[in-house]
Amino acid sequence: MCRLSTIDVHVAGEPLRVVTEGFPEPQGQTILEKRRNCRERLDDLRRALMWEPRGHQDMYGCVLISPCQDNVDVGVLFFHNEGYSTMCGHGIIGLVTVLIDQGTIQITEPETAVRLETPSGVITARASVKHGRVDWVRFQNVPSFVSAVDQVIEVPGIGPLPVDIGFGGAFYGFVKAEGCGVDLIPEQAQWLAYMGMTIKQSIIDQCSIQHPFDPELGFLYGTIFVGPPQKPQSDCRQVCIFADGALDRSPTGTGVSAQLALLASRNLLQDHEPYVVESILGTTFTGRIRKRMMYDGRPAIIPEIEGRAYITGRHEFVLDPDDPLCHGFLLGHERVGRKGRCFSEGDSGHL
Repeated sequence: MCRLSTIDVHVAGEPLRVVTEGFPEPQGQTILEKRRNCRERLDDLRRALMWEPRGHQDMYGCVLISPCQDNVDVGVLFFHNEGYSTMCGHGIIGLVTVLIDQGTIQITEPETAVRLETPSGVITARASVKHGRVDWVRFQNVPSFVSAVDQVIEVPGIGPLPVDIGFGGAFYGFVKAEGCGVDLIPEQAQWLAYMGMTIKQSIIDQCSIQHPFDPELGFLYGTIFVGPPQKPQSDCRQVCIFADGALDRSPTGTGVSAQLALLASRNLLQDHEPYVVESILGTTFTGRIRKRMMYDGRPAIIPEIEGRAYITGRHEFVLDPDDPLCHGFLLGHERVGRKGRCFSEGDSGHL
C-alpha cells in the first residue's frame, strides 16, 4: 500500500493540501522537467489526492521537491483537478505557513525569509512570525506583464466581449462581471464556473498566448471576473475560474499579480500603493507594485502579494491497490451547462 502524509490549510478560503511524505521525487534536471515527469509518470498520485473520495472538484495541492537552482530553500510543484500549475500565489502563502509551522526551515522573528523555486521562477516570500506562529505572508512574484488590452472576442451567449490578458505567473483573461451577466457572489458559483469556462475556451480559440521565454508557460490558465467590492476598505472583487472549471475561493495571488500589471499599464496604481482585492467570500489579498522593469522588451512589474493561511488538518491517506477507485474519480458537479460524468483511473479528468 502507498501512504501519503499531508498538511491541509486554507488561504483566504482556498484549500491547499501540502504533501509532506510518500510522494516520490520526480526526475529531471530542471523544475519544468520534473513537472513534466510528474505529469507523465506520477499523475495517479495527483488524482488520488485531488479527486474524490479524498478531495473534490475544486481541491488544490502541492508537493515539495528538491530544488534545481542554488540559493533556494525548497522546490515546489502545484497541482489541481486538471493537472499542474506553473505558479500559485495562495499556494506560496499556505506552503510558507506550513514550512514555518513544521520547523522545516530556520525560523527568525519577527520575519522569516523563504526562497522557493516554482516552474515560473524563484519566488521570495517573507513571513511575519510571532512566538513561532505565522501572522501573514508576503511574496514578490515573477515579472508580471500585459499580453493584450481590450481585445474583443466572440463568446457564445454573450456576443462581442472586451478581454484583457495578463501574466502573473500564469496567463489570465480579465473580463468585467457586469458585461457577462454574472454577480460575484457565492449563490452564483455554478453560473460563474460555467461562464468562466465558456469565456476561457473562447479566448483559447481566438487569441494567441505565448510566453516570451518558455513555451510550456504559454497557455491560458483561467478567466477572472472583475467587479466592484462589497467592503469599503477594498478596491475590487474578483473571481477566478481556472483549470477544469475550479472556482478559486481566494482572490487568486497570481491573478492579483496580473491585475496589478494591467493597472500599471493604465497608470491607475502608483508604486507601493496597496491594492486590496476581495474574493467571492469577502476574504482579501493586498497587492503592491514593488518594481517596474522591462521584460523581453515590454513593460513589466514585480508585484508583491500579502495574505494569511490557517492550518485545517493533518492526514495520512492510504492508496490500496485492491481498491478499484484507488486513484480517485470526479463526478460532474451540478455546474450549469456541464454534463455529469464519472471519471476514474485512466481517464483524462476533463468534465
